[in-house]
Amino acid sequence: FRTFLFEDLLRRTIRLAGWNVFQVMNITDVDDKIIRRADEQGVSIREITEPVTATFQHDREFLRIEPAEVYPKATEHIPDMIALIQRLMDKGLAYQADDQSIYFAIARFPTYGKLSRLDTRVLRPGARVAADDYNKEDVRDFALWKAAKPEDDRTHAAWDSPWGRGRPGWHLECSAMAKRYLGDTLDIHAGGVDLIFPHHEDEIAQSEGANDTTFSRFWLHGEFLLTNGEKMAKRVGNVMNVNDLRATGIGAAAIRHFMFSVRYRQQLNLTEDALDASQRAVRRIGEFADRLATAKSATPALAAAADDLERDAKSALFDDLNAPQAMAALFEFIRRANADLDQGGSDTNAVDRARTAFALVNGVLDVVPDQPAIDATFKSWIESQVAAREHARARRDFATADTIRKSLDARGIAIEDGPLGTRWKKVR
Repeated sequence: FRTFLFEDLLRRTIRLAGWNVFQVMNITDVDDKIIRRADEQGVSIREITEPVTATFQHDREFLRIEPAEVYPKATEHIPDMIALIQRLMDKGLAYQADDQSIYFAIARFPTYGKLSRLDTRVLRPGARVAADDYNKEDVRDFALWKAAKPEDDRTHAAWDSPWGRGRPGWHLECSAMAKRYLGDTLDIHAGGVDLIFPHHEDEIAQSEGANDTTFSRFWLHGEFLLTNGEKMAKRVGNVMNVNDLRATGIGAAAIRHFMFSVRYRQQLNLTEDALDASQRAVRRIGEFADRLATAKSATPALAAAADDLERDAKSALFDDLNAPQAMAALFEFIRRANADLDQGGSDTNAVDRARTAFALVNGVLDVVPDQPAIDATFKSWIESQVAAREHARARRDFATADTIRKSLDARGIAIEDGPLGTRWKKVR
């Protein structure tokens, strides 16, 4: 989800700049791995992909990732893919091999490799390219349409086409759906760095070969998320999913804070200490959000701090999504705002200005934690304990007051003593 979180930051920043966003996030619901798993279980590919798609959407909502405008499925756009292949065939950029599959002829597309800056003279087969397939004209060529095999029909992963029964290649799906919903040229194409080659390179070849125009004006690629310094891999057993984090009580705000702690084009290392630090950070943000929401007035200095926050956060976000710098501006604002609110003041407009700036920046970062639900009985117990602690402190019975604080902390309640009395908040 690191890639999807950086794309969420991107679409929110685009809107912050005053532009409209139309995002397409396609669902690859047919490929080699899906067919293999469906065949092993004796089910259709749809029975494999639909539960996974539902899980993805559930996790996306939990992480507060805004929904894309369209989520097209590959299996619902086969005619678009066939039409794209036909254009490439007509232009001599694709051919049907002896195995009846259709391949893109890389040698006939001179600019192949421009995104990843590959030297095609020394190019070797990449991911999902069968090196031992001698039906192809060139070992580098990639499949646009794969001739159907028995397992394809068994799993409902085969369709009729002018070239025989078969199914689309992985790369083809994205080009066809991009053209359908965004036209021949996209403004921005995003994804993980692992997709630059061969996937995005092949998308460019297909799309520009068929449409004779630039496929995407800009490309944004997010770096890997590591686990304790190593790349996440199922075979290593160091993969952590959203549900794992949710089960340990780590909320969406903390995950977003952690993900935005470095820039999207830098590798990020997932450790327990880093997640703990993010939990503490968003707790501080939440406490300030509560305080700002109930503040009545302040001094004019608070408005000046809000102006600085808006200016500095925008400057950072508009500098290639510099989320860490925007986060730093937010915490500097919280420090200055808390100091100003401690002084008191009579300027109500300053508080309104602070709320506006805070909401503007949080509207992009979205790092204010959810307030945990508390039932009436538990709330009554908390307030009685807080009152008992205040009485103990008034009697200078600090041992009892400390015992009560520890009892509250054990139940996930943090308390804070201030000039206006003691405040409490459920933090876990």
